[in-house]
Amino acid sequence: MSIADIRTDYTQAALSELDTDPDPVAQFAKWFDEALRAEVPEPNAMSVSTVAANGRPSSRILLIKDFDQRGFTWFTNYDSRKGQELAQNPHAALLFHWIPLEREVRIEGRVERVSSAESEQYFQSRPVKSRLSALASAQSQPVADRAVLEAQYAKVEAQYGEHPPRPEHWGGYRLKPDYIEFWQGRASRLHDRIVYSLDKDGKWQRHRLQP
Repeated sequence: MSIADIRTDYTQAALSELDTDPDPVAQFAKWFDEALRAEVPEPNAMSVSTVAANGRPSSRILLIKDFDQRGFTWFTNYDSRKGQELAQNPHAALLFHWIPLEREVRIEGRVERVSSAESEQYFQSRPVKSRLSALASAQSQPVADRAVLEAQYAKVEAQYGEHPPRPEHWGGYRLKPDYIEFWQGRASRLHDRIVYSLDKDGKWQRHRLQP
């Protein structure tokens, strides 16, 4: 079979303007809960796209750790490639793809760091080995081989044991959305796309896009 012949016709559900909540965060919470109940693999996984100062985009998969009316929050190394790009251009795009439900959610907006207290609270809730890894890895920097990386981990494990501190270069980001799109796959590629955009008065406007 040719790659060009691989296709799936989406027939599970529909999405109309009347089906959606006036508040896009509430609508996201509804869909996220449905993804949890459907046991979608890693429903909290999302693609995070950033753009460097030279206009070159990059994407990677991360795990969302919280969302509310303030925005969508994740944690990472501030010195990583994405951290450097967010320092140059504090805007990002998130993409959730829940294949079993034939759904996507696209979220765009401005990104800011969360407070040190919030980063500290989450860091201390992580498994010890994950905290040690955050100390051992200079994320996105070259390393000679796996052995060097494991030696770095062994060093911090010997130094801190069960009580590794949060490094200053590790913490959270929160994206404050101004655009959220809910995409429901439909038959014959006539997909449903309901978009919320934030107007100049800070109110959400809802409309449909052609697929």
